[in-house]
Amino acid sequence: MKKIFLSIIIPAHNEENRLPKAFGEIDSFLKSQKYSYEVVVVENGSKDKTAEVTREYAKTHKYVKLLVVKTRGKGLAVKQGMLAANGEYRFICDVDLSMPIDELPKFLPPSVDRTVDVAIGSREAKGAKRIGEPFKRHFIGRAFNLIIKFTILPNFEDTQCGFKMFNAKSAEDLFSVQKLNGIGFDIELIFLALKRGYKIKEIPITWYFDADSRMKLFQDSMKALVEIWEIRKNWWTHKYYKK
Repeated sequence: MKKIFLSIIIPAHNEENRLPKAFGEIDSFLKSQKYSYEVVVVENGSKDKTAEVTREYAKTHKYVKLLVVKTRGKGLAVKQGMLAANGEYRFICDVDLSMPIDELPKFLPPSVDRTVDVAIGSREAKGAKRIGEPFKRHFIGRAFNLIIKFTILPNFEDTQCGFKMFNAKSAEDLFSVQKLNGIGFDIELIFLALKRGYKIKEIPITWYFDADSRMKLFQDSMKALVEIWEIRKNWWTHKYYKK
């Protein structure tokens, strides 16, 4: 299939209510761009009309594609979406658009040098802004990030932001060996990118707190800590090598 410039991958679990607004904002943004693009919505074990909403929108917006992944897990959904995409650049995008879509150019050349393979959105890098976030949530999030820094990724301020860009080469390599289906997949991908010699850059973004976030901060953080051990074990036992 012919390569395009940008793929936007949206993992979607029970998102029938938020997708229409996201589609509208993304469409307005993409119409103002001069490059080719596609949007890949990965419906992931939903019990609502996420798939139907996407199919209906795709009838009039041919760049929208639906991928159905029945097994639950954001990491699995993102992996399947990334490997199905055709973009020279492939962008993970949370459906809540807590980072306004018009900040996406920050992740692309010329804003980012072409030598950068992986650009990760950061709510903590110099110049980033967090708007409307409750103090308790921010405190727990920073405590969790400190644990990540001490245990596996010492040089990153924000590994869990839901907005990340991969060039085609790094995407096809990293997602082909990704093992984790759960919340720790972000940590796994950054860990593997470092180990495999890819150039990574944190991109400061403006991020708006969404009270309807699907993330359960404390519970998901505990799961991610268990998955950090899995990442280490997988690396030590050579499970990230392609056969």
